[in-house]
Amino acid sequence: MTDILTMENDILKEKSAPVSEIDENIRNLITKMEEILDKNNGVGLAAPQIGENKRIFITKVPGDILRVFINPEIIQTSQELENYEEGCLSIPGVWAKVVRPTAIAMQAWDSKGKVFRVDVEGILARVIQHEFDHLNGILFTDRLDEKQREKALKVYDRKNKPK
Repeated sequence: MTDILTMENDILKEKSAPVSEIDENIRNLITKMEEILDKNNGVGLAAPQIGENKRIFITKVPGDILRVFINPEIIQTSQELENYEEGCLSIPGVWAKVVRPTAIAMQAWDSKGKVFRVDVEGILARVIQHEFDHLNGILFTDRLDEKQREKALKVYDRKNKPK
């Protein structure tokens, strides 16, 4: 997974910059992101995870289409919350339960610059929220309580540090 930055990289802790224009460079970035996502069997990937500090992420949840979100904003969340296990391509080998709203509404641009809105629930809502967090410099481990975070980081170190 050399294409994907891991949690030690400071880019993953930064807030991403808005995209002002969707040009060939942005479309090429989206294509590259899809290739990396497929290669790593992921369900979502944010531009910062591959070193691009831009407000773009993609999702590809099984049974759903590839979705591209540029300059996304969450405009509504459900009051109902769910505690569900998450992992991350930038934190390989680590899984932990994260509490998130079960449904959200998001507005974003598509790859042609057209504004759209999605109202989603379930696993797609979770993946979207997880990827959106990346654009704000938040990793899923940041959403864990101190004890859970410590445990997750020990697992990460054990699985990913050179022996």
